[in-house]
Order: sequence, then C-alpha cells, then structure tokens
Amino acid sequence: MNLNATLFAQFAVFFILAMFTMKFVWPPLMKALDERAERIANGLAAADRGKADLAAAEKRVQSELAGARDEGQKRIADAEKRAAAIIDEAKKTAADEAARIVAAAKADAEQQVTRAREELRGQVAALAVQGAEQILKREVNATAHADLLSKLSTEL
Repeated sequence: MNLNATLFAQFAVFFILAMFTMKFVWPPLMKALDERAERIANGLAAADRGKADLAAAEKRVQSELAGARDEGQKRIADAEKRAAAIIDEAKKTAADEAARIVAAAKADAEQQVTRAREELRGQVAALAVQGAEQILKREVNATAHADLLSKLSTEL
C-alpha cells in the first residue's frame, strides 16, 4: 500500500500543482502570449501599412518629379520663346534704326548736292559775268571769244 499511497500522494500533489498552475500561472502566461501575438499582428499590419505608404509616397515623388520636369521644360521653352522675341524685337529695332540712318544720310547727301549745285550756279553766274565783262572789254573777235569760252569751260 505504500506504493499506492505514494502514487496517490504524487497524484494529489500533481493535481494541486496543475490546478494552481491553471488558476494562477496559466492566465497571466496566456494573457502575455495573447498580447505578444497581438503586438506582432499589429507590427505586421503597421509594416504592411508602411509598405503601402512607402509605395504611395514613391508614386507621389515620381509624380512630383514628373511635374517639376514638365514645369522646368515649360519654363525653358518660355525662356527660349522670350529670347527669340527679344532677338526679333532687337533685329526690328536695328533695322528701323538702320533705315532711319540711311534716310538721314540720303537727306544729308541730297542737301549737300543741292548746296553744291547752288554754289556751282553761283560760281557759274559769277564766271559768266566775268566772262561777259572780259568779252565786252575786248574787241568782238570770234577766235578771242572761243578762247575765253574754252577758259570758262575749263574753270567749270
């Protein structure tokens, strides 16, 4: 009987230990395991959300970069158009200025020609008067007049 009593005592101690473990040790242990499982699940969900957020952020970054590239190209195109317009305007201004200078030079040349003609007319008139005086002072001789006329023509 001793064996049965020892066996029964061991069974009773085991049963009491199992009951104590189930009542006091097992619930906090299970609670800790459940909390850890929940934290792991939350961490995995957060990692999935982080991956999704990262993918969305990468898409936004690509979109922003594409927008910035497009805007940069647009600004470059606008700058090139503006530069071409400025060049065209400068060419037109230069052409207008050149036309004005040419017109002024032509007008000045015409004035100088007119002045020169007027001076020549005055000189011719003076020479004609001088020639007439010289002709009238001398005898009327065709050869002498021819000589004076040739002198007048060389002076002109």
